[in-house]
Amino acid sequence: MAVEKLITQYIDTWTSALQTRSTAGRGRNGKIDLYGIKKLRELILELAVRGKLVPQDPNDEPASELLKRIAAEKADLVKQGKIKKQKPLPEISEDEKPFELPAGWKWSSIQNLCLLENGDRSKNYPNKSTLTETGVPFVNAGHLLNGKIDEKEMTFIKESHFETLRSGKFLPGDILFCLRGSLGKSALVENISGAIASSLVIVRVYPLVNNKYVHFYFDSPISYQFIKKYDNGTAQPNLAANDLARFLIPVPPVDEQIRILGKIDNLMSLCDKLEQQSLTSLDAHQQLVETLLITLTDSQNAEELAENWARISQYFDTLFTTEASIDALKQTILQLAVMGKLVPQDPNDEPASELLKRIEQEKAQLVKEGKIKKQKPLPPVGDEEKPFALPQGWVWVRLGDIGTISGGGTPSKNNKEYWSGDIPWVSPKDMKVDRISTAELNISEQAVANSSVRIIPSDSILFVVRGMILAHTFPVAINQREVTINQDMKSISSCLFNMDFLLYLMKGVSRKILGLVDRSSHGTCKLISEKLFGLQIPLPPLSEQGRINSRIGELVLLCDTLKSRLQSAQQTQLHLADALTDAALN
Repeated sequence: MAVEKLITQYIDTWTSALQTRSTAGRGRNGKIDLYGIKKLRELILELAVRGKLVPQDPNDEPASELLKRIAAEKADLVKQGKIKKQKPLPEISEDEKPFELPAGWKWSSIQNLCLLENGDRSKNYPNKSTLTETGVPFVNAGHLLNGKIDEKEMTFIKESHFETLRSGKFLPGDILFCLRGSLGKSALVENISGAIASSLVIVRVYPLVNNKYVHFYFDSPISYQFIKKYDNGTAQPNLAANDLARFLIPVPPVDEQIRILGKIDNLMSLCDKLEQQSLTSLDAHQQLVETLLITLTDSQNAEELAENWARISQYFDTLFTTEASIDALKQTILQLAVMGKLVPQDPNDEPASELLKRIEQEKAQLVKEGKIKKQKPLPPVGDEEKPFALPQGWVWVRLGDIGTISGGGTPSKNNKEYWSGDIPWVSPKDMKVDRISTAELNISEQAVANSSVRIIPSDSILFVVRGMILAHTFPVAINQREVTINQDMKSISSCLFNMDFLLYLMKGVSRKILGLVDRSSHGTCKLISEKLFGLQIPLPPLSEQGRINSRIGELVLLCDTLKSRLQSAQQTQLHLADALTDAALN
């Protein structure tokens, strides 16, 4: 089947096979990986290096003649002293060949087609202290982006320093290949020259071979098979230039190389269009979802809310078809809950002001018993601070007023007895679930008695106040047993509050809390206590808190079921894309 037909006939499979990444990228759908289109790109390159992308021409000079001429040229360069004589690699056995090649093609090694050059390893090697704002480009692995050198974040060294380097100087037409970290990433140098960092190697293709074909080979799945074979890293992926030299590469006739490159360019351009259309469609879809969900939180009364919800429910199956849209729905449910719009009010409920009085009495009693220190009273919430009007019976309060606040600490790591107990010591690493009963590390009662760590009673709210995790999320959870916490966390305890509701409440205002995060302290994200505990939050009557919990539980279960079905469907699409790729190759 022609590749164009393969793309068009199964276009729905390629564009609907999506995968969720663990880390977010840019844009509304930054966590979505266009897996199908990625597989399609890999397939195009795999077909190219297998000789299945364009038909062969029996009139083409076979690759064996090309390899003879390259060998003669290398011998002449050695004779002239321009390159060093290389130790020949063993003949390629039949067992080593990954697959059968078409007539006129030939297996070779990278060493036979390219000259490899590492960076200067002497004392002249550039470091952070020798980098400048202008001068000669100095390229590291981070500058390799989508097969090219990203010049936006370029670093430089002085011309005088560049002249002292004995190796590692790249030219236009060279390929830069990453040997460590982002192993296998490569870029074709187009219009600049400069020096490379130690994580890279220069691949200089001999003139009789097309450098673009070699560069495409480095992006193909067969190249990554050899990376896995020769990777000698342990904690970090690592490859030596000598290993790269042993990579086997399928060599087509010169004229067929040109035809292959033209075909690749056309097909990759088609993939670019598919990718852009998919991203545009996903962004438009998410924007529509968010716009419609905002109408719910902006509703002025129950009638308007019902009308806006009817509009959404009419197109429910069309709107909530991505993980991002379901997450947005879940967040809207929590926002409606904390605004008093999720369940109707009962005029017979005891008003929240009475609950607040009892919480103050509870804290005063704990101070009297010496169990907690007296906290500085927070100012009442002024009218100008109230983001929206609350239902009857609700009140605005400060977060710090709704319970007893506790911090954490770390017992000395030098005392093994401190770390041999069974009391969970919760850190941000453990904050991946809503309910916590265990932690990666435990401490002893002796550690509690002799350090700043204190016991946090069960059914408290735990949350993170410092760490890079606050750059995107606000982890919050309930502890189901007595625990301790580290210094990057705090807790709120109260035997009078519905803690399940407080958990939902803090999730509901998480965006507002993330807006308070201070990111100015040497890249560390942290929440300033005065800002966090001074945050105004809506407090409903205790009875309504229970009704809200029940309703949230029902709706969150619906969202989780939707997401589970979606993930199952996505997995099927991923398998289809894989199967389609395998079928095309075989």
